[in-house]
Amino acid sequence: MFTPSTPTAPKICRDFVRSVLAASGLEHLAEVAVLCTSELVTNVHQHAKGDVLLVAAVEPAHVRIEVRDDGPGLAELPATRRAAESGDTNGRGLFLVYAMADLCGVTAAAVGGGKGVWFQLNVANPG
Repeated sequence: MFTPSTPTAPKICRDFVRSVLAASGLEHLAEVAVLCTSELVTNVHQHAKGDVLLVAAVEPAHVRIEVRDDGPGLAELPATRRAAESGDTNGRGLFLVYAMADLCGVTAAAVGGGKGVWFQLNVANPG
């Protein structure tokens, strides 16, 4: 799914991920997936360039969400940083993704610049 990197991009992508998981019978993964998606899309909006490409892959054992941008590839990886103060509203997003996802990483675009930051959630029986 493509969306412009605008302030509404995180909501558009959250809604898309929630819909994919609901259609796949994986509602139990939605809250974590939506939060992680929102953090990655917000990073693109704030720090990268170009549109957002969101890819959601549902496999029998896991769900993988990747957020791609047109930024300068692996030369500038998204980096975790600490919030400056307890009231700082920035600096926690990637920590949240790393803490909540079962796996996560960064891949370079196959052609041209850009990168994809992804996370994976294992599909477990919700019962």
